Amino acid sequence: MPISDYYLPHLFAVLWFVICWGGYTRYAHVKGTTTPCLASVLHLYREDWMRRMLLRENRIADASVVGNLERNASFFASSTLIILAGILTVLGASDRAVSLLAELPFVQAASRELAEVKLLGLGVVFVYAFFTFSWCMRQYNFAAVLVGSAPMVGERHVTEQERKAFAERAARVISMAANQFNYGLRAYYFGMAALAWFINPWFFMLVTTGVVLVLYRREFHSDVLEVMVYTPTPLTESLKEKHE
Repeated sequence: MPISDYYLPHLFAVLWFVICWGGYTRYAHVKGTTTPCLASVLHLYREDWMRRMLLRENRIADASVVGNLERNASFFASSTLIILAGILTVLGASDRAVSLLAELPFVQAASRELAEVKLLGLGVVFVYAFFTFSWCMRQYNFAAVLVGSAPMVGERHVTEQERKAFAERAARVISMAANQFNYGLRAYYFGMAALAWFINPWFFMLVTTGVVLVLYRREFHSDVLEVMVYTPTPLTESLKEKHE
Protein backbone atom coordinates (compact mmCIF):
# COMPACT_ATOMS: atom_id res chain seq x y z
CA MET A 1 0.00 0.00 0.00
CA PRO A 2 1.44 3.41 -0.92
CA ILE A 3 2.31 5.66 1.97
CA SER A 4 -0.13 8.32 0.76
CA ASP A 5 -3.00 5.82 0.82
CA TYR A 6 -2.05 4.80 4.35
CA TYR A 7 -1.98 8.33 5.76
CA LEU A 8 -4.88 9.78 3.74
CA PRO A 9 -7.65 8.50 6.08
CA HIS A 10 -5.76 9.93 9.06
CA LEU A 11 -5.39 13.33 7.39
CA PHE A 12 -9.05 13.31 6.46
CA ALA A 13 -10.01 12.38 10.03
CA VAL A 14 -7.92 15.20 11.51
CA LEU A 15 -9.45 17.67 9.06
CA TRP A 16 -12.93 16.47 10.01
CA PHE A 17 -12.01 16.85 13.71
CA VAL A 18 -10.88 20.46 13.23
CA ILE A 19 -13.93 21.33 11.12
CA CYS A 20 -16.33 19.84 13.66
CA TRP A 21 -14.69 21.55 16.64
CA GLY A 22 -14.23 24.97 15.04
CA GLY A 23 -17.47 24.80 13.09
CA TYR A 24 -19.58 23.88 16.08
CA THR A 25 -17.97 26.60 18.21
CA ARG A 26 -18.84 29.20 15.59
CA TYR A 27 -22.31 27.76 15.04
CA ALA A 28 -23.10 27.76 18.77
CA HIS A 29 -21.97 31.38 19.10
CA VAL A 30 -24.09 32.59 16.17
CA LYS A 31 -27.16 30.52 17.00
CA GLY A 32 -26.99 31.56 20.64
CA THR A 33 -27.62 35.18 19.65
CA THR A 34 -31.07 34.35 18.25
CA THR A 35 -32.07 31.11 20.03
CA PRO A 36 -32.21 30.37 23.78
CA CYS A 37 -29.23 28.24 24.81
CA LEU A 38 -27.42 27.61 28.07
CA ALA A 39 -24.92 30.43 27.50
CA SER A 40 -27.42 33.11 26.49
CA VAL A 41 -29.98 32.23 29.15
CA LEU A 42 -27.40 32.06 31.93
CA HIS A 43 -26.10 35.48 30.91
CA LEU A 44 -29.57 36.92 31.50
CA TYR A 45 -29.67 35.23 34.90
CA ARG A 46 -26.26 36.75 35.71
CA GLU A 47 -27.57 40.20 34.85
CA ASP A 48 -30.47 39.61 37.24
CA TRP A 49 -28.00 38.35 39.86
CA MET A 50 -25.88 41.51 39.62
CA ARG A 51 -28.93 43.78 39.82
CA ARG A 52 -30.10 41.99 42.95
CA MET A 53 -26.59 42.12 44.44
CA LEU A 54 -26.66 45.93 44.23
CA LEU A 55 -29.75 45.88 46.46
CA ARG A 56 -27.96 43.93 49.21
CA GLU A 57 -25.68 45.48 51.79
CA ASN A 58 -23.97 42.15 52.53
CA ARG A 59 -22.21 40.70 49.44
CA ILE A 60 -20.44 37.80 51.18
CA ALA A 61 -22.65 35.21 49.48
CA ASP A 62 -22.02 36.78 46.06
CA ALA A 63 -18.25 36.77 46.58
CA SER A 64 -18.47 33.14 47.74
CA VAL A 65 -20.31 32.13 44.57
CA VAL A 66 -17.65 33.78 42.38
CA GLY A 67 -14.95 32.03 44.42
CA ASN A 68 -16.62 28.64 43.96
CA LEU A 69 -16.81 29.19 40.19
CA GLU A 70 -13.12 30.06 40.14
CA ARG A 71 -12.25 26.91 42.10
CA ASN A 72 -14.05 24.80 39.51
CA ALA A 73 -11.82 26.26 36.80
CA SER A 74 -8.77 25.78 39.01
CA PHE A 75 -9.63 22.09 39.48
CA PHE A 76 -9.83 21.49 35.74
CA ALA A 77 -6.63 23.46 35.09
CA SER A 78 -4.77 21.28 37.61
CA SER A 79 -6.31 18.11 36.15
CA THR A 80 -5.25 19.19 32.67
CA LEU A 81 -1.63 19.53 33.80
CA ILE A 82 -1.78 15.97 35.16
CA ILE A 83 -3.17 14.73 31.84
CA LEU A 84 -0.41 16.55 29.93
CA ALA A 85 2.19 14.97 32.21
CA GLY A 86 0.72 11.55 31.42
CA ILE A 87 0.79 12.24 27.67
CA LEU A 88 4.44 13.32 27.84
CA THR A 89 5.26 10.19 29.82
CA VAL A 90 3.61 7.95 27.24
CA LEU A 91 5.35 9.91 24.46
CA GLY A 92 8.69 9.09 26.04
CA ALA A 93 7.85 5.38 25.88
CA SER A 94 6.05 5.33 22.55
CA ASP A 95 7.46 1.93 21.54
CA ARG A 96 5.93 0.30 24.59
CA ALA A 97 2.66 2.16 24.05
CA VAL A 98 2.44 1.01 20.42
CA SER A 99 2.99 -2.59 21.42
CA LEU A 100 0.31 -2.38 24.10
CA LEU A 101 -2.18 -0.82 21.69
CA ALA A 102 -1.48 -3.50 19.09
CA GLU A 103 -2.63 -6.14 21.57
CA LEU A 104 -6.05 -4.53 22.01
CA PRO A 105 -8.97 -5.75 19.86
CA PHE A 106 -10.22 -3.60 16.96
CA VAL A 107 -7.15 -1.36 17.14
CA GLN A 108 -5.56 -0.62 13.78
CA ALA A 109 -1.82 -1.25 13.71
CA ALA A 110 0.17 1.98 13.53
CA SER A 111 3.80 2.92 13.18
CA ARG A 112 5.73 4.57 15.98
CA GLU A 113 5.80 7.87 14.09
CA LEU A 114 2.03 7.90 13.62
CA ALA A 115 1.46 7.01 17.27
CA GLU A 116 3.66 9.93 18.31
CA VAL A 117 1.70 12.26 16.04
CA LYS A 118 -1.52 11.10 17.68
CA LEU A 119 -0.09 11.71 21.14
CA LEU A 120 1.14 15.15 20.12
CA GLY A 121 -2.30 15.97 18.72
CA LEU A 122 -3.91 14.88 21.97
CA GLY A 123 -1.39 17.01 23.83
CA VAL A 124 -2.28 20.07 21.74
CA VAL A 125 -5.96 19.61 22.65
CA PHE A 126 -5.21 19.62 26.37
CA VAL A 127 -2.70 22.48 26.11
CA TYR A 128 -5.55 24.49 24.62
CA ALA A 129 -7.78 23.34 27.48
CA PHE A 130 -5.21 24.49 30.05
CA PHE A 131 -4.96 27.95 28.51
CA THR A 132 -8.75 28.35 28.46
CA PHE A 133 -9.14 27.23 32.06
CA SER A 134 -6.29 29.45 33.27
CA TRP A 135 -7.76 32.46 31.44
CA CYS A 136 -11.14 31.58 32.94
CA MET A 137 -9.58 31.70 36.41
CA ARG A 138 -8.16 35.17 35.76
CA GLN A 139 -11.50 36.45 34.52
CA TYR A 140 -13.23 35.17 37.64
CA ASN A 141 -10.57 37.09 39.60
CA PHE A 142 -11.63 40.19 37.68
CA ALA A 143 -15.25 39.43 38.51
CA ALA A 144 -14.37 39.17 42.20
CA VAL A 145 -12.80 42.63 42.02
CA LEU A 146 -15.97 43.98 40.40
CA VAL A 147 -18.11 42.44 43.14
CA GLY A 148 -15.87 44.10 45.73
CA SER A 149 -16.10 47.47 43.98
CA ALA A 150 -19.89 47.38 43.53
CA PRO A 151 -21.63 50.55 44.75
CA MET A 152 -23.34 50.21 48.09
CA VAL A 153 -27.05 50.64 48.66
CA GLY A 154 -26.76 53.98 50.46
CA GLU A 155 -24.41 55.73 48.02
CA ARG A 156 -26.50 58.67 46.87
CA HIS A 157 -24.02 59.99 44.30
CA VAL A 158 -24.42 56.79 42.22
CA THR A 159 -27.30 57.11 39.77
CA GLU A 160 -29.64 54.32 38.72
CA GLN A 161 -28.17 54.45 35.24
CA GLU A 162 -24.68 53.89 36.64
CA ARG A 163 -25.95 50.99 38.75
CA LYS A 164 -27.60 49.41 35.70
CA ALA A 165 -24.41 49.85 33.65
CA PHE A 166 -22.35 48.30 36.45
CA ALA A 167 -24.67 45.29 36.69
CA GLU A 168 -24.47 44.72 32.93
CA ARG A 169 -20.69 45.08 32.94
CA ALA A 170 -20.19 42.71 35.88
CA ALA A 171 -22.54 40.13 34.36
CA ARG A 172 -20.66 40.37 31.07
CA VAL A 173 -17.31 39.69 32.75
CA ILE A 174 -18.72 36.65 34.57
CA SER A 175 -20.26 35.39 31.31
CA MET A 176 -16.92 35.80 29.53
CA ALA A 177 -15.27 33.70 32.23
CA ALA A 178 -18.05 31.11 31.94
CA ASN A 179 -17.59 30.99 28.16
CA GLN A 180 -13.90 30.23 28.61
CA PHE A 181 -14.82 27.48 31.04
CA ASN A 182 -17.23 26.13 28.44
CA TYR A 183 -14.47 26.15 25.80
CA GLY A 184 -12.26 24.18 28.15
CA LEU A 185 -14.97 21.60 28.75
CA ARG A 186 -15.46 21.28 24.99
CA ALA A 187 -11.74 20.58 24.69
CA TYR A 188 -12.21 17.69 27.13
CA TYR A 189 -15.11 16.36 25.07
CA PHE A 190 -13.11 16.51 21.87
CA GLY A 191 -10.07 15.15 23.69
CA MET A 192 -12.13 12.09 24.53
CA ALA A 193 -13.05 11.84 20.85
CA ALA A 194 -9.36 12.06 19.92
CA LEU A 195 -8.74 8.88 21.90
CA ALA A 196 -10.79 7.06 19.27
CA TRP A 197 -8.06 7.94 16.76
CA PHE A 198 -5.89 5.26 18.38
CA ILE A 199 -8.44 2.67 17.25
CA ASN A 200 -8.81 3.77 13.64
CA PRO A 201 -9.46 7.05 11.78
CA TRP A 202 -13.00 6.16 10.71
CA PHE A 203 -14.06 5.47 14.28
CA PHE A 204 -12.36 8.75 15.22
CA MET A 205 -14.60 10.62 12.76
CA LEU A 206 -17.69 8.84 14.04
CA VAL A 207 -16.97 9.67 17.68
CA THR A 208 -16.18 13.30 16.76
CA THR A 209 -19.56 13.59 15.08
CA GLY A 210 -21.19 12.06 18.14
CA VAL A 211 -19.52 14.64 20.40
CA VAL A 212 -20.95 17.47 18.28
CA LEU A 213 -24.42 15.96 18.58
CA VAL A 214 -24.08 15.58 22.34
CA LEU A 215 -22.89 19.17 22.74
CA TYR A 216 -25.72 20.49 20.57
CA ARG A 217 -28.31 18.48 22.49
CA ARG A 218 -27.06 19.73 25.86
CA GLU A 219 -26.64 23.39 24.91
CA PHE A 220 -29.82 23.89 22.89
CA HIS A 221 -32.31 21.15 23.81
CA SER A 222 -31.45 19.96 27.31
CA ASP A 223 -33.99 19.50 30.10
CA VAL A 224 -32.23 22.02 32.33
CA LEU A 225 -32.48 24.65 29.59
CA GLU A 226 -36.21 23.99 29.30
CA VAL A 227 -36.61 24.43 33.05
CA MET A 228 -34.66 27.71 33.11
CA VAL A 229 -36.55 29.20 30.17
CA TYR A 230 -40.06 27.81 30.32
CA THR A 231 -40.82 27.48 34.03
CA PRO A 232 -43.28 30.38 34.55
CA THR A 233 -41.65 33.03 36.76
CA PRO A 234 -41.28 36.78 36.23
CA LEU A 235 -37.66 36.32 35.15
CA THR A 236 -38.34 33.50 32.70
CA GLU A 237 -41.21 35.47 31.19
CA SER A 238 -38.77 38.30 30.50
CA LEU A 239 -36.28 35.78 29.11
CA LYS A 240 -38.85 34.56 26.60
CA GLU A 241 -39.74 38.11 25.63
CA LYS A 242 -36.09 38.96 24.94
CA HIS A 243 -35.70 35.95 22.62
CA GLU A 244 -39.00 36.40 20.79
